[in-house]
Amino acid sequence: MAGLVYRQNNVIEWQRLHQRHDGVRTWAKGPRAKAMIYPYFLILGLGFAGSMYGMGRAIFGKKTWW
Repeated sequence: MAGLVYRQNNVIEWQRLHQRHDGVRTWAKGPRAKAMIYPYFLILGLGFAGSMYGMGRAIFGKKTWW
């Protein structure tokens, strides 16, 4: 049974990774950080661009996307 109960404790390794003074922000550290940060910024940017596009169209009286 190699489930959660008898799993290796990796707290020391994660603590060493996040407390290292290497100039990288905390959310950018770790093996899966880039896989989570880049889609987040992409969705954030697309949402902002979509809102600005919709607001620009609303200023000219067109309340739809096309």
